[in-house]
Amino acid sequence: MHIIVGVDPGKTCGIACLDMNGRLVFSTHKTFASTDWIVSEVSKIGIPSIIAGDKPAGSEAIRKINAAFNARLFTPSKELTIDEKRGLGKTYGIKDPHERDAFAAALKAYNSYSNKFNQVERIAANGSIDDIDALKAKIVSKYSINEAIGNKKANRK
Repeated sequence: MHIIVGVDPGKTCGIACLDMNGRLVFSTHKTFASTDWIVSEVSKIGIPSIIAGDKPAGSEAIRKINAAFNARLFTPSKELTIDEKRGLGKTYGIKDPHERDAFAAALKAYNSYSNKFNQVERIAANGSIDDIDALKAKIVSKYSINEAIGNKKANRK
């Protein structure tokens, strides 16, 4: 499964994973989490297409995690406010503040690609696309929709 991973690094690290439709599929946190632990936990869930942080300047920890997966790094143009994060967490029933911040980062990343993802969904509605999530992952990795569809057709031959 292709996923979008939000990470809230720090003394207590939060992780939240979304599927390529923006649904929360996993969240956890751990005090004194190592990069290896984060990579291991995320690997159990799926293949990260995006690693997201909640601050404009991605931390060294987020860059290391991203490098482990060779995923797209997402950082917001401006820092999310505590009220925005709390609102998102409350809406989705996330109580832990570290998981909430990681979830907010992942959701912000998902929303930044949502127009492209919606285009893929419309194109796939005719049944010509077998793996929509893989196509979305290709688009995240900087393929155009036409290039990604061409690659999927070439891979089926």
